[in-house]
Amino acid sequence: MKILNSVRWLLLAAAVGFAAAPAPAQISFGIGISVHIGPPVMPVYVQPVCPAPDLMWTPGHWAWDPNFGDYFWVPGAWVPAPYVGALWTPGYWGWGSGGVYMWHAGYWGPHIGYYGGVNYGGGYMGIGFAGGGWNGGHFAYNTAVVNVNRTVITNVYVNQTIVQQTTIVNESHVAYSGGPGGVQHVATPEEQIADHDQHVAPTTYQTQAENQAKANPQNFSKNNGGHPTNLVATKPLPVESHPAPAGFKPPPPKPMTELAKAQAPPSIQHAAAESSSKTTIAVKNNPPPQHPAAQPGAHPAAGAAGPPQPHLAGQANGGGQPHPAGGGQPTPHPAGGGQPNGGQPHPAAGGQPNGGQHPAGGGQPHPAAQQHPPQHQPPPPPKKKPE
Repeated sequence: MKILNSVRWLLLAAAVGFAAAPAPAQISFGIGISVHIGPPVMPVYVQPVCPAPDLMWTPGHWAWDPNFGDYFWVPGAWVPAPYVGALWTPGYWGWGSGGVYMWHAGYWGPHIGYYGGVNYGGGYMGIGFAGGGWNGGHFAYNTAVVNVNRTVITNVYVNQTIVQQTTIVNESHVAYSGGPGGVQHVATPEEQIADHDQHVAPTTYQTQAENQAKANPQNFSKNNGGHPTNLVATKPLPVESHPAPAGFKPPPPKPMTELAKAQAPPSIQHAAAESSSKTTIAVKNNPPPQHPAAQPGAHPAAGAAGPPQPHLAGQANGGGQPHPAGGGQPTPHPAGGGQPNGGQPHPAAGGQPNGGQHPAGGGQPHPAAQQHPPQHQPPPPPKKKPE
């Protein structure tokens, strides 16, 4: 009887211990991390040359390390698609209820989905991908916006029109969607289609690259002041193959001349133009919050930070083309009586000029990021006459 009771107690203890054990983490391609501090602005850089056919560009992004409480930069990289026809939808930071910024992880799939309208450059201009597409069993590159080695890559064409039609102008290079000062873009019907696709998570090598970036103290905004120096990977990531969704086939091949004349659907053109206008107004009237960690300082695992690095705004973004969201020609301010923003007084900044400096360029701060003095002072209360 004593032995039987002992066995019962052991079984009960084991059951209690099993129930108390934490459940394994589940893999999710949706919301992963929420932060109360907005990410630094997106750096503008020259896309590295695509060295081999059928590689997909995965743009760099800001990731969050909860252990150090800071954002770190994950370099952009050329990555082999996990299956023929797969497209990469970048992750993005989105404004959520409660005043937090939530990370929506990127994924592979047959269509490019919604990434918040964030203009990452390199073909990801805010909606879809203007840098090319699968043409039969191989990828065709639009060299109007991506940079490729034309000695080894022959599937190329030039289409400036589709680049312009899918670009969400983001002069301040805000790196999050929605909320005060964020990119104002609602998903198009084309972007919503991707929600019903079968998705593949970032490859093992993409995850390793992010972990390696986190291990480098100089990638953290506290150390680089929001201007990372290691912006892109020097080599493509290795191949990791996955099965294609059941019944999926890449699009049939088309002549390059037809790809060069292709245009975005009217719904996308309208969304890009409308989002550009709304984003400009939102950023000017509600500047993004200043990231307190994006000041030159020491990472807990690093020494003193080096000098701030120069910003590459206005440099060519692959193929010698200017970045539509960086530098270039001044854009009329929709809420400012038609005054251009490039070097002209900002209508919401008390008449202080912007001087053509980018807010993340290590030069003069953007006037929209300063405290705005009240436009009208209330009159003093009248003095009471002695009775």
